[in-house]
Amino acid sequence: MVKQTFLEKFWNVARSKGALKTLVVVSFTEAIFFPIPPDALLIPMGLAKKDKAFFYATICLLASIIGGIAGYFLGYFFMDSIGMGLVKFYGLQDKYVYLQNLYRQYKVLAVGMAGLTPIPYKLCTLTAGAFKISILSFTLVSFLSRGIRFYAIAALIYWQGDRAREFLEKRFNYVVTLFVVLLILGFVLLKYL
Repeated sequence: MVKQTFLEKFWNVARSKGALKTLVVVSFTEAIFFPIPPDALLIPMGLAKKDKAFFYATICLLASIIGGIAGYFLGYFFMDSIGMGLVKFYGLQDKYVYLQNLYRQYKVLAVGMAGLTPIPYKLCTLTAGAFKISILSFTLVSFLSRGIRFYAIAALIYWQGDRAREFLEKRFNYVVTLFVVLLILGFVLLKYL
């Protein structure tokens, strides 16, 4: 018997009856502690049913935001005990310091950067609470950044189909990082124009 790769397991889950529930659980828990981003399930689910790609992106976004709010409050009230335990468990201490510096420099815009980039969103949610970022600002910027991320995937799937699958599997983090660089350049231009 051939052993399945990790990605193939997600493709099989995407075709299962419980795929939507799994997407909700993965999206919610990834915002707090789960190591796998919901994109890994959103992509195959969208490709399996292209006409539902935007619906899946919406479910992914809502569950992620609710999970993000839970992670925010976990960081706000329990960062020293539970939150730092999660940071250490995943070996994200250096990224924690990096985000801390981003919050000092960019305030809530750091949430947007973390929501779009390969920086784990769980770290963003915990640190936003720990550094006492406004919950309303955190939620709005998370909604925007995560929405851009998930709807961009849905759009690519909807319009490009299987070509999107290959492209996203190989280059997703590069595309998101390029988008963040362009976003930062946009903020810099706005500041100096």
